[in-house]
Amino acid sequence: MGNFIGDYKINGPLVDDCGIKGDKVGIELLSGETDVTLDDKSRVSLPSRLRGALAGTALILTKGLEKCIWVLPPEQWEKVTERLMAAASLSLEKSTWVQHRFIVPSQPADLDKSGRIAVPPRLREYAGLVKDCVVCGVGKYIEIWAKDQYEAYHTQNEPKSREIMEELGPLSLW
Repeated sequence: MGNFIGDYKINGPLVDDCGIKGDKVGIELLSGETDVTLDDKSRVSLPSRLRGALAGTALILTKGLEKCIWVLPPEQWEKVTERLMAAASLSLEKSTWVQHRFIVPSQPADLDKSGRIAVPPRLREYAGLVKDCVVCGVGKYIEIWAKDQYEAYHTQNEPKSREIMEELGPLSLW
């Protein structure tokens, strides 16, 4: 039996309970931004460094915030839906909306042998994906953006960076 600290194996890679590979210092966070192109079959290629951090080829796609698509390993998606359902109440309008916002539009997807995922029409339309896209690793999930939407989001929020960091309170980056 290997040496473990919590969910992490000390002497080599393992898959944590979120479907993301880990190593002796913890999980490998998904990070980086890459320009990609939506092909004629509505597929987006995930960068190899993001594919390498995923435990398998099965993924879940759903609407994200700010007009992007969230891509999650099934294990992470299960955690997200459990939290959403635990906090939900059918009698509360906001709870119902959150379920319809994230759970209802979710779709399974598989990485093909070339590392591409097909983006379903409704999700493409929601995110405004036409040709030029950006794929971002954001910790435990991936985002797919239309490039113009991604650039507009950053242009709009960059001037507020200091204010946003101060609102987060005691968050210390180092």
